[in-house]
Amino acid sequence: MKPSLGSAAMKAYTRLLGIVAVVAMATLGPAAAASAHEERPTRELDGTGSVPVYRTTGPTLLVCKTDPADFATRIAAFPADLKAANEQLWTQCQQDGYRHIQQAVDAAHLPGTNIKILPGVYLEEPSIAPASPQCAAMENGAVRGRIYGYPVLTWDQQLACPHLANLVAILGKKNLQLEGTGANPADVLVDAQYKKLNAIRADNADGVYFRNMSAQRAQFNAFYIMETDGFVVDRTMGRWNDEYAFLTFAVDHGLYTDCEGYGNGDSAFYPGAASNINKDRGHDVPRYAVEIQRCYGHHNTLGYSGTAGDSVWVHDSVFTENTAGIATDSAFPDHPGMPQNHSKFENNVIANNNTDYYRHIVDGTCKKPFEQRGYEQGVVCPAVGLPVGAGVVNPGGNYNIWRGNHIYGNRYSGFVTSFVPGFVRNDTGFAQQFDTSHHNRYLDNVMGVSEQGEAKPNGLNFWWDGQGVGSCWTDMSDTNIRTVPGCGDDDLPAIGSHRYLGEPAGTLKMYACAGYDGGRQHLPSDCDWYGEYAASGLARIEVKWALGGAVLLGLLAIGLYYRRLRASKRALLGLLLAVGGLSVGVFGTIETGSVLHPIGLALYGAGFALLGLALRGTHARGLGAATLIVAVFALLGAVDHGLIMIPYLPVSPALLRVLTEVVWIPWALGAVLVAVRAPAAAPTAPEPRPEPVTA
Repeated sequence: MKPSLGSAAMKAYTRLLGIVAVVAMATLGPAAAASAHEERPTRELDGTGSVPVYRTTGPTLLVCKTDPADFATRIAAFPADLKAANEQLWTQCQQDGYRHIQQAVDAAHLPGTNIKILPGVYLEEPSIAPASPQCAAMENGAVRGRIYGYPVLTWDQQLACPHLANLVAILGKKNLQLEGTGANPADVLVDAQYKKLNAIRADNADGVYFRNMSAQRAQFNAFYIMETDGFVVDRTMGRWNDEYAFLTFAVDHGLYTDCEGYGNGDSAFYPGAASNINKDRGHDVPRYAVEIQRCYGHHNTLGYSGTAGDSVWVHDSVFTENTAGIATDSAFPDHPGMPQNHSKFENNVIANNNTDYYRHIVDGTCKKPFEQRGYEQGVVCPAVGLPVGAGVVNPGGNYNIWRGNHIYGNRYSGFVTSFVPGFVRNDTGFAQQFDTSHHNRYLDNVMGVSEQGEAKPNGLNFWWDGQGVGSCWTDMSDTNIRTVPGCGDDDLPAIGSHRYLGEPAGTLKMYACAGYDGGRQHLPSDCDWYGEYAASGLARIEVKWALGGAVLLGLLAIGLYYRRLRASKRALLGLLLAVGGLSVGVFGTIETGSVLHPIGLALYGAGFALLGLALRGTHARGLGAATLIVAVFALLGAVDHGLIMIPYLPVSPALLRVLTEVVWIPWALGAVLVAVRAPAAAPTAPEPRPEPVTA
C-alpha cells in the first residue's frame, strides 16, 4: 500500500524535495560507468511460444572433424556404451556429415532438425575468412552504434552478413537442436579465438535447444540468444569471454539448466530485457519469462547479471568466488522492459564472492589485445564497477523476491540495494525519477551461515540507501540502517518501507562509487568498493562529508555560545551535547551500521534543542526556531535509525535535517559575525548636575 502524504501542503513539499534532488543529480550527471551492450531495437514478443523439449528423434545432421587419432584420444576415457556410440557416429559422419557447425546449421531446412556434434574443437574457419566487399563496406561504414568496433546491425544486415560479428550464426531457424555427443560439455568446444564478437548467436530462432557443449574466447559472448520465444541451454558451459558466457536478450519461454560459466568480464548468466510479462502486476505472478536452475557461476565479475531482467526465476543455483554474486538492475540506458521487475531468487547459494579483479584494470593488463590478457590463466577484466565482496547488488529493481537463499562469506555485504533515478536510463519524466526499488521482499534468507550450519558471516548482511516503498525484510540484522521494516505475518500485515528518496549519505556514496571507468583505468578514490584500492576510514566519501559537516556545525555552535550565550548554563550543556553528538556521529559513519550513529544523532539533537531554547531567549528568536527544527529532525533520525523506521514518512529525517542545516549554517554564521563585528557602545558621561538657584 502506498502511503498517503496527508495533505496538499505535504505533497507539494515532497515534490519540491524531489525536484531539488533530481536537479542536483542531473546537474552532476550520471557517474561514468560501462554501459550495458548496445543492440538494434527489438520487437515485443507475443508470448505464444513454449519452452522446447529435448528430442531424441527427428531429422539429424552430423558434424565432426577428420583426424582419427585426435578423435580416438578424445573418446578414450568414455564409458564403453558412450564410446561405442561415438565410434559409430564417427564412421557415419565421415561419409555424409559436415566439418563445420555452420555448414550443418545452413543445411538444416526442416523445423525440428537435430544437429549432433562429435567431440572436437570447432574453430569454424570459413566464418573467419575475410568479409565480402558488401559486408566489408557495411563493417566500415556509418552505422547506428558499435560494440568493440563491430557495427550494430539491423535484422536484414545480420542476414546479409552473418559472420561480421558471429562465429556460428543461427538466424531465423526454428526448433533447431544442437547437441554435443561427448561425456561432458567440454568435449565439444566452439572456440572463437577472440576473432569474433560472439561465438554462437541464435537470433529469431524460436525453439532453439543447446545441449552438452561449450563455447569460449569471444570478444563479447559465448552464447547469445536474441529476440527468441522458446529456448533452452542445457548442460552447457561458457568461459573466458570479455563479457558474458550466456546472454539472452528480448526473449520469452527460456530455460537455463545445469549450466556453468567462468572467467567472464561481466557475468556468467545474463537474461537481460527478458519479456516484461508481469509489468502491471503485484506479487501475483502467473509465470516467469526465463527460468534458471542448477547453474553454477564462478570466477567472473558477476555470477548473474540482469539489467532489465524482468520475470526471471533463479533457483537452486550456486554463485561463488565472483567479485559479486548477483546483480539485477535498472542502471543502464535504452534497454526494453525498464525498470527491472518481478524476478524471484530462491534456494540459491550466494557465497564467498570476494575475488578482486580490478588490479587487472589498474596495471594495464586489460588494455592489451584480448588474446594477450591471460584469460585462460585466470585474468578477468571487469566490465562494470561493483563492490568486491557483495553477495547481491540490486540497484533499481521492483517486485523482486529473495527467499530461502544461503548468503554467506561475502566480505562487503550480503545485499547492496539502492534506487536509480530515471534519467540514468534516459527516462526524463518526473515520476520516473522515483519509480525504482519498490515492493521488494527479503524472506527467510539464511545470512552468514553455510548450508552445513557453519558460521561464515558477511561484512554486513544488508546495505541499503534507504529508498523504496513497500519493501520489507524478515529476520535481518547487521544492516547499515538498523531498523529495516519487517514483513509481518498473516496476523500482523507488514508496514513496509515508505521512502521516495534515499538517505543523503547513501545516495552520495552510490553516486561516487559509480564513477568506475575501466576504459580510462579509473577507480573512484573515495569509495570503499574496489578491493585493494578501496578507500577506508576518513578517505570514504560519506565519512569525509560527515566529518566536514560535523566540524562546520560544531564550530558554529561554539561561536554562537561564545558570542551570544555565555551567560546560559543551558546553552553550555547544549554545546557540550551537540559537539559530543557530532563527534560520535562521525565514528558511527566510519563504523557502518554501528549503534554509535543513532546515539550521535540523539546527542546532537538534544544539544541543538537546548541551544535553540537558549537562542529563543535572545534577540535571535528566528535562529532559535531554526535550531529547534534541526534538533527535531536529528531526534527523529535517532528514532528512525535506532528504534523503528518511522512509517508513512515519504523522505528520511536525515534528508530533512540536511536541508534544514543548509538553511541554518549561513544564518548561524551571520549571527556569529554580527556579534563579532558589532562595535562596543562608548560609555556615556553623566550629565552635569544643575547649579543650585539662589535667591
